[in-house]
Amino acid sequence: MSNKTDIVIFGGTGDLSERKLIPALFRAHQAGSLQTECRIIITARQANDLENYFDKLGSKLESYLSGEDVFSQEVWESFKARIVTLLLDVSCDDEQWQELANILDAESDHHRVYYLAIPPGVFSVCCRLLSEHGLCNENSRVVVEKPLGYDEASAESINEDIAQFFPENNIYRIDHYLGKETVQNLLALRFANQIFAQLWDGRAIDHVQISISETVGLEGRVSFYDEVGALRDMVQNHLLQLLCLVAMEPPNKLDANSIRSEKIKVLEALRPILPEDMGQQTVRGQYVAGEQSGEMVPGYLEELNGGSETETFVALKCFIDNWRWSEVPFYLRTGKRLKQRCAEIIIQFKTIPHRVYEESAGNIDPNRLVIRLQEEELIQLTITSKNMQSMGVELEPVTLNLNYNKPHGDAYMRLLMDAVKGDPALFIHRDEVRSAWRWIDPIINSWAEKKQSPHLYRAGSWGPEAANELIRRDGRIWFNAGENQ
Repeated sequence: MSNKTDIVIFGGTGDLSERKLIPALFRAHQAGSLQTECRIIITARQANDLENYFDKLGSKLESYLSGEDVFSQEVWESFKARIVTLLLDVSCDDEQWQELANILDAESDHHRVYYLAIPPGVFSVCCRLLSEHGLCNENSRVVVEKPLGYDEASAESINEDIAQFFPENNIYRIDHYLGKETVQNLLALRFANQIFAQLWDGRAIDHVQISISETVGLEGRVSFYDEVGALRDMVQNHLLQLLCLVAMEPPNKLDANSIRSEKIKVLEALRPILPEDMGQQTVRGQYVAGEQSGEMVPGYLEELNGGSETETFVALKCFIDNWRWSEVPFYLRTGKRLKQRCAEIIIQFKTIPHRVYEESAGNIDPNRLVIRLQEEELIQLTITSKNMQSMGVELEPVTLNLNYNKPHGDAYMRLLMDAVKGDPALFIHRDEVRSAWRWIDPIINSWAEKKQSPHLYRAGSWGPEAANELIRRDGRIWFNAGENQ
């Protein structure tokens, strides 16, 4: 990178920081992506969070690194030398803010990246205090995590508050799915290959499925999750962002403004789901106790220790009203305590218009493109081929693996380094947040008005039967990772 930078993590001893941000920065340090002068400033709200901090962080870092990552004591010692710790309550204007100013002013030529790994409710006061203590300038950037708001009005309020102190081009709204290398490969697949460019529309594609399944339950997010649910927590950001990358028109160039412009067009073209269509196009679910990975796990209400109508599963059928995607259904699905952890995009092509082979040759299944984002990252294309072991004419599906069998980069590392470099292409613009909530809010309001309890499903399953029925009515089935390949 060309610029010396200080990275300040507010909430630096929290779960997000220790599980994602610090490991990502460690990888960047290990890869030589951080300049020698780069400092990492960790703020903690309570003094006991900083007791034996480096001993605890080293142990956690070693446990969180996986795959090709190697925890080296030598690398850890050099990485640790970058870290400065500071006791600071972001909601309290006291002398600790001046201490932060002293730390930053000691290297006044550094760019500053402020990462708000804190609840959205204190984004505004944190940004205000940064400004009042003279810590915002043209070279200061702020990174904010989702969830950004509870609905359009609250999201607009948060964005407006931040905008008082940072210009839009210095606000980096992060969605870590956009940093995954396979997502970036989707753009290359679409815009650098004529074979797919010619087939990427409703003339060739039957439907699209986008699924993000989790095996975990509440995991310490009890109070937060029960207030938001799966639609706000996952669909409004992750799933709609992936839908935009699948459906957007080719930008004139791959820079932030061009990409964001095309994504906003997709969000604005999403057909509203009307109240009378909710039963046919939406499904809410909530998990009950079941067997997962050979062990019995509790249901949502047991984990919550109370009653709740909050959904832990959502399935949607939606349409994009434009020339490219007219009447092509997009099926979105996400849930907790599902059978397998996976995030994938399925591009299901149409059947061939005329069959030239005899029925005895076997089925001719439609081509299918699978873009898997987790656990493993891969891109596969299923085609029909002749069975080369048979003397007769026998057709069979064959899967072509389109990616290299090597480890992929860390999404948070990619996005953090983009924030350091000042490249906002993979971050979310304020207008995207607004457009997404405008489509989501009527669904939330309609569910609330109907007061229908969520469909129940067993932990360890693929969700409620109503979700299968939603897609089965159209003569289609869900693509479940590891099953119908």
